[in-house]
Amino acid sequence: MSSSYSTILRQPGALGFSIAGLIARFPMSMVGISTILAIQELYGSYSAAGTVSAANVVAVAVGAPVLARLVDAHGQSRVMLPATLGSAAALIALAAATQLRAPLVVLLVLSALAGLLAGSFGSLVRSRWTTVLSTPEHIHTAFSLEAAFDEVAFIIGPVLATVLCTSPALPATSGWIAAVTLQVGGGLWFFSQRATEPTPHRRRREAPRRPEAAPTQAAPAPVLRQGAVVAVIAVFLASGAMFGANDVAAVAFATELGMKSASGTVLAAWGVGSFTAALVYGSRAWHRPLWQQFLLGTTALAVGASTLMLAPNLVVLAVLMTLTGMAIAPTVTTGNSITQASVAPSQLTEGLAWVGTAMNIGVSLGSMFGGRAIDAAGSHGGYLLVAAMGWLAVIMCLCGLRAVRRARPHRSLPAGAQTADTATTA
Repeated sequence: MSSSYSTILRQPGALGFSIAGLIARFPMSMVGISTILAIQELYGSYSAAGTVSAANVVAVAVGAPVLARLVDAHGQSRVMLPATLGSAAALIALAAATQLRAPLVVLLVLSALAGLLAGSFGSLVRSRWTTVLSTPEHIHTAFSLEAAFDEVAFIIGPVLATVLCTSPALPATSGWIAAVTLQVGGGLWFFSQRATEPTPHRRRREAPRRPEAAPTQAAPAPVLRQGAVVAVIAVFLASGAMFGANDVAAVAFATELGMKSASGTVLAAWGVGSFTAALVYGSRAWHRPLWQQFLLGTTALAVGASTLMLAPNLVVLAVLMTLTGMAIAPTVTTGNSITQASVAPSQLTEGLAWVGTAMNIGVSLGSMFGGRAIDAAGSHGGYLLVAAMGWLAVIMCLCGLRAVRRARPHRSLPAGAQTADTATTA
């Protein structure tokens, strides 16, 4: 296993930008919980806390694809360095405004601005990997490594934010300050590594040509008009809803058992399973077409999610979540690989940002509807929704299989890249 990862990390600059990207993406798992804890503590309202947190999530969903499109056209550092600093400034202002008990509308604006400029560091890092690596096998390993790093952020980030925000010796806004520190520190390190930055693909307007002029190569279709990408987005939207509903259901189940403080540990089991699977999955080539791997992973998630409602206690729930979590990273990696094989190089960051955004929107929706299901029927109702969203993802995958199987890579992909239908690696 280690040889596969050591091979890609020995590429010039690879270890540096991957670690920097990991540090810079920690805020994605810290800002939401920090917002809820800080505002609930200082304003005494879960409703206000949820509203301000939702404003950030929605803004990220709106801003990330737009920033990614600009990155593809103008370069990562030129676009995302000022955006990252702007996002950090908005978070600092949000912390200050919260301490001063500013009106809720001020908090909403600052939270939305922080999310709008945050971007998607996961898509930036994955885009760099496609620049420094030249074979599908190595890109598969790199994408699996990044899926594992995503889980590291989601295992450590919320725990760190919770400890900081609830410590009596620290202000309730400490989680935001830690997120800003990681965002700026990791971001500055990442953007300083110019040698591995992908070359921008400026999009020029097509000039009118004389009838006798030779035809030029057609511009690639917009990302959201490419069937394979839309299929991945639909699956990730439903899968994200499953993850969001599970987060709320796990907390509700632990609370019903009088062990609310253990809910974080139980949720970490989900990430541990995914992290372990990511490392194993990326260490070898898999001799199945991408569409088959995507369907198998989505189905495994749905089957696992359907068992969670049967857990009699938190120990069994943690075991089931660990086993189910082992399907997360391979499925996410395969979805990103399908996207990478489907879009033009000039659209890569945008394509990866869209699938990540779909997941985030799904998590937000799942949390919201999961809360309503739990209010109506307790944690069991929440887990019924978890299972339903898992099987909805399978349905979305089946509906999109034809488009995924027909997807063909652009000519300018690295030599040896294969189609989403016939590739022998993920």
